[in-house]
Amino acid sequence: MSQVNVEKNNAMQPAGKKSEQSPYLLLFIILVLAAVATWIIPAGKFDHEIRNGVTFAIKGSLHEVARTGVYPGEIFMAIVQGVIKAAPIIFLILFTGGLLAVIEATGAIATALNSLSRSTKISDTRLILIFAVIFAVLGSTGVVQNSVVAFVPIGLLVARSLGLPPVIGMALIYLTCAAGFNVAFLGPATTGLTQHLAQLPLFSGMLLRGITNLLFVLTVAIYLIITVKRMRKNGQVRADITVESAEPLAITGRHKLILLTCAVTLILFMVGTVQLHWATNEMSAMFIILSIMVGLIGRLSGSAIANTFLSGCSQLVKGGFIVGMAGAISVVLQQGNILDPIVGFLSDLLAPVPPAIAAVGMFVSAALMHFGISSGSGESALLIPIFSPLGDNLGLTRQVTVQTVLLGEGIVNSISPTSGVLMAALATANISFGKWLKFVAPVVAIWFAICVVTLLIGVAINWGPF
Repeated sequence: MSQVNVEKNNAMQPAGKKSEQSPYLLLFIILVLAAVATWIIPAGKFDHEIRNGVTFAIKGSLHEVARTGVYPGEIFMAIVQGVIKAAPIIFLILFTGGLLAVIEATGAIATALNSLSRSTKISDTRLILIFAVIFAVLGSTGVVQNSVVAFVPIGLLVARSLGLPPVIGMALIYLTCAAGFNVAFLGPATTGLTQHLAQLPLFSGMLLRGITNLLFVLTVAIYLIITVKRMRKNGQVRADITVESAEPLAITGRHKLILLTCAVTLILFMVGTVQLHWATNEMSAMFIILSIMVGLIGRLSGSAIANTFLSGCSQLVKGGFIVGMAGAISVVLQQGNILDPIVGFLSDLLAPVPPAIAAVGMFVSAALMHFGISSGSGESALLIPIFSPLGDNLGLTRQVTVQTVLLGEGIVNSISPTSGVLMAALATANISFGKWLKFVAPVVAIWFAICVVTLLIGVAINWGPF
């Protein structure tokens, strides 16, 4: 595991130099522009009503109110208020990093994958399916996100052992994980955050979202199987490869118990979410409990568990606080009473458009914005306060609105040059961005079609709740 982490750290540094644009800077510029806009756009407000605990704007009720422009000093106060308002989600994101760090410290995941990668009794198809299942689960639950870079060397090892090019090894890890993460129907920092902002029950609407997730994963698995078979048929595979094995890593009963504990805890939380309406706070508490349990099973000392957990939290501070930064924009728009006029303007603009087309348009706009704001959680915090009332006015359910943002972010993750994680993974695999883009283009095209169909179905069935 330490060897993998060293490779990860070495890869991350050059990648960071290639992608200097900070999402914080972009969000701060938007924040300042939003404050300026409060002095230009006429102030207004919708009347609101509460249905089943969810606040909805009443269509056609927009009326003018006194201008309340935001002063420069209030911009920085808005940042503080945005962080405070997003505290439950921020801590959930941090605790996700803490849990992952403790799991990684036990070596359970790395050992299991290394053991699998050195097996010589598995066919190409079966190996691809196994990796697809493992990393799709890790991605869709948010367990492996930025840390996927650490596992890329394992994929490269598998590719070398089979005589396949590095791009296949990269895809075995990164693309299969992205297939799960891009929909992330159980991801707390993506789906959980976006639904929280839209006032939806945590992980509601799981059936359609789960089917979409499955289709994403199947697309990658089938594409890799066909590609590898074509390579073998065309003689693009080297047969004279000998892999120098590092020290063998045997998976132990302790490792299996750790993985089983994580799986059982995840199932328990899903049951709690449906039956007991557990939400963000319960998930954060469960992550703390699971971190302690995993650490004890892995024979880590109390101090080691605490220090590792805090170290993992620190790795996601940037991603956590960007939610607060994006939330500050919403605070400024609301303080200046221009959020509702913006929503009203967009509603009038899109009023002649059928709801299905409007949903696809929101999805495309979220995708385009993700090239500039590489943080999915930050983009959700920025867009949902605008998209939620906009969707309400256009006749879209909140569940559909949430999905337009989630899929818009997800579809771009595997092709965005502003993604530090993607650039780091490519640096680790020594693959050019152009070569990678050419390789994944068919997959992304199919994903795009799946996204559009999912949204059209969501609109057609009035996907709920709300």
